[in-house]
Amino acid sequence: MPPVVTVGLDGSPESLAAARWAADEAVRRKLTLRLLHAWPLLAPEPTRIPAEVDQNYWAKRLVRTAQAELQARHPGLSVVGNLVADDAQHALLQAASESEMIVLGSRGIEPVESYFLGDVSMPVVARAERPVVLVRAEPPERRQPTSASRVVVALKLHGSSDDLLDFAFHTAAARGVPLLAVHGRSVPLHARVPWGVDHHISEEMTRDAHEQLSGELHAWRTKYPQVDVADSIRLDSPAKAVVEAGEGAAVLVLGRRRHRAGLVPRLEPVAQAAIHHGRCPVAVVPHG
Repeated sequence: MPPVVTVGLDGSPESLAAARWAADEAVRRKLTLRLLHAWPLLAPEPTRIPAEVDQNYWAKRLVRTAQAELQARHPGLSVVGNLVADDAQHALLQAASESEMIVLGSRGIEPVESYFLGDVSMPVVARAERPVVLVRAEPPERRQPTSASRVVVALKLHGSSDDLLDFAFHTAAARGVPLLAVHGRSVPLHARVPWGVDHHISEEMTRDAHEQLSGELHAWRTKYPQVDVADSIRLDSPAKAVVEAGEGAAVLVLGRRRHRAGLVPRLEPVAQAAIHHGRCPVAVVPHG
């Protein structure tokens, strides 16, 4: 199979928004787009029967309708439909292992009813071995223009972050937009004084973090000289710093440590905050 961007499709407005976002990204990256619809009760493919008695009619219609729309929007894009008789979570994890990235719809903090978004999206984000992008279906009046926007990447400054930075820089380069690297660091209790934060300690913390952040970015600035890079140190809780920095971003990129064998995969507080409260597409990249 050629390199693909896979999107989980279930017919909800969120999954259709994800499909449109994935199509745009596939065009930028010159990749094939795969529309995946998984349903355990999918019947074996019938032969020579009329549509009105085909048990898979609605599943086929869902994929074909989306495929027709996306190919009309992007005539040169290769779009393939994929119906899978499988549990959605298993199908998506399998698809993720075969894809450059997998894209799912997201409702953030709103009630979750979609099949893909119920008990499926979070385990996929926590377990997938490739980047997972969560996309909201925003009403037109809330949509942020992305033509002059930026990619934001959140960095912890400890451990390997090569996969995370590679995805973030590649995304910014493909879009032709700047990249903002953000690091949030909570102020320790001993630095707090009645009128706020001890100025000398905050300066030292900021200077130390800035040196580390510059070191992390140095090789990537060289590899992607076309990307305009800025960095930001915020003395605040990492979750709050990242969510605020992601306001209006084209994409917010976060890292997730690959889980060790025997451990239950989980999302860290920063990723959970960004997924539930962020309005822009959120990419969670496994690394380390």
